Amino acid sequence: MTRQMQWLYGWLLVLPAAALLALFTHYPAIATAWHSFHSTPKGARPAVFVGGDNYRLLVDDPIFWQSLTNNLWYALGTIPASIGLALLMATWVNGRLPGRGFLRLAFFTPTILPMIAVANIWLFFYTPEYGLLEQITKGLGFASHNWLGSKGSALGALMVVAVWKEAGFFMIFYLAALQSMSPNLAEAAAIEGASRWYFFRRVTFPLLMPTTLFVLVNAVINAFRMVDHVVVMTRGGPDNATELLLYYIYEIGFRFWDTAYAAVLTMVLLAILGTVALAQFWFIGRRVHYQ
Repeated sequence: MTRQMQWLYGWLLVLPAAALLALFTHYPAIATAWHSFHSTPKGARPAVFVGGDNYRLLVDDPIFWQSLTNNLWYALGTIPASIGLALLMATWVNGRLPGRGFLRLAFFTPTILPMIAVANIWLFFYTPEYGLLEQITKGLGFASHNWLGSKGSALGALMVVAVWKEAGFFMIFYLAALQSMSPNLAEAAAIEGASRWYFFRRVTFPLLMPTTLFVLVNAVINAFRMVDHVVVMTRGGPDNATELLLYYIYEIGFRFWDTAYAAVLTMVLLAILGTVALAQFWFIGRRVHYQ
């Protein structure tokens, strides 16, 4: 086979995936950027080019800035907690202990539940006066509290739901990475007299960096695309305390039908995710050690 035939054969293999990627990823992004510079078409009035007017409107939008701030706090609260908990659970169930299979199943079960079902379960937990959490706090002598109806606790309550659901999913990747490591490393460290913590810090965790990078990218994406439990549990309230960026896009685009402004918000979200992903690969990618 000539080099030209090999080149053609390789591109033909890539073509189906490239076509799907262009159709469902690149084209929507370009179309959204184009619509962000136009007005929203209404009835017989077509969209017209407005330049940066939509972006200037964004700068003066207080709800946008609140939703962005809420989303940043949400990301800071859920990403480290879910990754740390996933690593802890994976390390625990990777060892030889009774009921290991049951523990793995228990940790992974929240992942397979639909987000709507998870939101309804936790909605029952947070119900004032009658919820499971209220029954526990009452038994401990604490006063009743409306967890989802208070500005000070609503966003934190949503963070707990996200961590509970995502940690088991990330655990699977860490568990697979731990099981792929050679047992000779632990044996050599034991012979040298290294403690478990020293072995984890200097050997295990560096070898888990490829998995950590993959999990971190997914955790960041999940932190900015979560909208299901907001719709079911709070609808952005109280007083926009749980208004996340994607839910705000959903409201603008499908509730108020302002597609042009929704396109502007979407471009901001894409810019944030793209910048964070590049930063992750630039700073963390240098510390990744592949076996």
